[in-house]
Amino acid sequence: MRSYTITEIWDIPIRINTSLLIFLPILAWLIGSGQQIELYAGIIEQFTGTGFDLARLRAGSTPWLIGVVAAVGLFVSVTVHELGHSWVALRYGLDIESITLWILGGLAALTTFPKEWDREFWIAIAGPLSSLLVAGGCYAGALALPESLPVARFVFGWLAVTNVVLAGFNLLPAFPMDGGRVLRALLARSYPYGTATRIAARIGVGFAFLFAIVGVLNFQIVLLLLAFFIYGAATTESKTVLLDELLDGLTVGDIATHDPATVAATTTVEAFGTRMLRDRQPIHLVTDDDAPVGIVTLADLKAAPRGDHSAITVREIMREVPRVDPAADAFDTLVQLRGADGPTAIVERDGALVGVLSEADYAHAMMVQRGFRTGVGG
Repeated sequence: MRSYTITEIWDIPIRINTSLLIFLPILAWLIGSGQQIELYAGIIEQFTGTGFDLARLRAGSTPWLIGVVAAVGLFVSVTVHELGHSWVALRYGLDIESITLWILGGLAALTTFPKEWDREFWIAIAGPLSSLLVAGGCYAGALALPESLPVARFVFGWLAVTNVVLAGFNLLPAFPMDGGRVLRALLARSYPYGTATRIAARIGVGFAFLFAIVGVLNFQIVLLLLAFFIYGAATTESKTVLLDELLDGLTVGDIATHDPATVAATTTVEAFGTRMLRDRQPIHLVTDDDAPVGIVTLADLKAAPRGDHSAITVREIMREVPRVDPAADAFDTLVQLRGADGPTAIVERDGALVGVLSEADYAHAMMVQRGFRTGVGG
């Protein structure tokens, strides 16, 4: 689903995902209908010592006003939670791409996540601490507001309770939630970063299954969505860290193909198909007057327009790809090039061709690294 930038804070784009725009009216209806108002009025009364006239809270359109203001207030609270993460990350000199609010809360997207356990710990714990600060402020507001403003007092009390729950829920050790990242940070004090990630990810997957079971038994759609999110994010993070470990210390120049097969841009698709069958090279560098202009692969050949392939040239089916320096970090380049076309690039140093980079190069490098480490460990 698409996300829309609504503002910037500390030069960080604040975005709202379409899923949130759909969910907010539903959340407002859930808060303002049924027994929710009576339930939370009782909870708020217990810790403020001041009761509510339930008839006034239920009169006319008041429940819907409460629902809308509380729902918006919740996602303002979530924004503060993510800004807590971001503030600490900025103090460590890290960049934040954006903060996105969506159906399951918020997500502060850091360009890189620190491997130092203490930095990850403080970045992760800053979110729940921010939620507790918001809860404290809302609690003070609920105490200070007079009984003549029951709607405002109810909303402040509701936000105080909800932010405490938000902080506690986020501290569950279900990676990649905040508690899972805190767990990984603490594990990283005694274990290698990769091992700490795999332990935290396994625990996260366990929580994902638990949430899924509870969600199915209680017909809680949000819990099911959360279970899918945690499972996907935990397994992805574990694989990403494994890739980072395998590619540690390698540059693009170390893994690139330095003598790639080439084909002239003016070559017909028919002739190119015959050549690819003969030389069995899955990727070719496309040249024009000996200058590299793009890449063509077997997938591009298969996607060629139907018709007379003797009248279609390689230039028409090739892809223009990024140019990267051979000294660039192999893992960082993989992250930058991720997308539908895969990690494919032309490798150049000061305009001079060095080679080509493809998914096959990464696969070969990781296979060699894995075999080398297994051999050394054995």
